[in-house]
Parts: sequence; structure tokens; C-alpha cells
Amino acid sequence: MSTAFEHVVVNARDVDAQAAWWARALGWSESFRDEWEVDIEAPPGDAPLRVVFVHVPDAPAHRNRVHLDLGSRDEAHHRETVARLLASGATGADIGQGDVPWDVLRDPEGNLFCVLEPRPAYDRGAVAAVVVQAVDPERMVAFWQAATGWERSDTELVALRSPGGMFLELYPVDDRPVGLDRLHLDVRPTSGSPQLDEVARLGTLGAEPLDIGQGAVPWQVMADPEGNAFCVLSTPTEPADG
Repeated sequence: MSTAFEHVVVNARDVDAQAAWWARALGWSESFRDEWEVDIEAPPGDAPLRVVFVHVPDAPAHRNRVHLDLGSRDEAHHRETVARLLASGATGADIGQGDVPWDVLRDPEGNLFCVLEPRPAYDRGAVAAVVVQAVDPERMVAFWQAATGWERSDTELVALRSPGGMFLELYPVDDRPVGLDRLHLDVRPTSGSPQLDEVARLGTLGAEPLDIGQGAVPWQVMADPEGNAFCVLSTPTEPADG
């Protein structure tokens, strides 16, 4: 493994509003801001995770192959969390989930997320898991294990778990993605591993270069084996990402 998981990126029409809403929703704090992005980060004691909001005025439709699952401590906490989020601007979403014990919601810009019923495995803070839909979960978990360095640790789904306790879960679906999502994952080469070498390595595992009109940027945009966009950031010894 020569790349490591870095963060989740959310394309947003209103970066400030989205970052502030999610910080309140999760009980997190803003950790970075510049003219391009606003980052929020989990507090000490939670599974380490950073969510980066970037301005994309023509953000694509809500395909939502990637979404966040929020955890709950008990049934009362589950109900209180859903009520609090609905009161703050989230809306309920019917995506054909039927009678399930979790709640499917949309944030103020329409991105799907779930508030799960209490599950003992999810004990490391507000975000229980990052979920990626997959036609072939086994192939995808092998790819993302190689990309993130996380260990296989299945929950109710095929999954990986970070050393800090964050889950990346592969949710089975019937159809491969069409078009771009509004959420994606970024990985970064570990120190001493050149970015282009890692791009080539991930290519041998099924990833492909992806042109989304990014132009000359210091990161490499790629598609995973099922077409989901992700970025390979620069190596720590290379120029900083913009």
C-alpha cells in the first residue's frame, strides 16, 4: 500500500452554508478555509474524518453513489437526531427503501444521507460509515483496500475499517454509475511514493484517468473500477494541492 485515505469531498453550490450546516449536524468544527474550500473535521475521540466542501456552481444531479451514514447511540438518540436534522433544513427522502429501521434524508442541497438505527459496531462518533454503491462489492472492496490501506472488516455489508474506526462500506446495487456524483473520495501517496507511480499502480487495479475539465491541477482525477471519480493528491514531498 502506497496511498492512504485523505478525505471526503462534497461539491456544493454554497460552500459556506453547506459546511456550516454539516458542522452543526455532526457536532464538528471548521478546520480549514481558503478561497476554494471549507473543511470540517471530527472532534478528538471520534473516528478521524475530514469532509471538504468545494464550490461547484453547476454541481451534477444527485446520483448519490457515495453518501454518509450517521450513527445513533440508542432509539431515543436516533429519534432526536432525525427530528433535529429535519428542523434544521434536512428533508425526508423516499428512494424506494421501503420499511427499514434507518431514516433516509437529504441535506439542504439535496445530497442523500442516512441516520442509522443503533448498531454496536458503529461506536466512534457521529459518522458511522462512508458508503459507496457497488455492482461488484468484492472487486470494489479489494480496489479500495489497495487505495486506502484500510483493513477488511465486514459489517452488514462488505466493508473496510480504518485504524481509527471509520468504515468504508460497499452497498450492492444492480447498475453501474452514469455521470458524476457530488461526493467523492481523495487518497494521497504516502511519503516517498511519487504521485504518478501511484496513479500507474491504481491503474493496474482497474482505475482509469478521468477528464472532468479540471485543467492543470496538482492532483490526478481518476475513476475507480465502477466509474466513481476520486482524486490522487500530490505526495507530501511534491507541491501542495490547491
